[in-house]
Amino acid sequence: MPVNKVIEIMAESDESWDDAARKGISKADKTLKNIRSAWVKDQSVKVKGGEITSYRVTLKVAFGLE
Repeated sequence: MPVNKVIEIMAESDESWDDAARKGISKADKTLKNIRSAWVKDQSVKVKGGEITSYRVTLKVAFGLE
């Protein structure tokens, strides 16, 4: 029976939430094996002077244990 573990990571991008999610998964893939799925738990932005300066996502990442 396969067993999965779920962790929570945060990622940030100056471009979009989509880009932040892609960066987070790309970074996680460098240290985790068998990533099977991920979902966005939360989204937020940093604001300075009334302008959005960066997009942040909190991701739940599921990966299989060997």
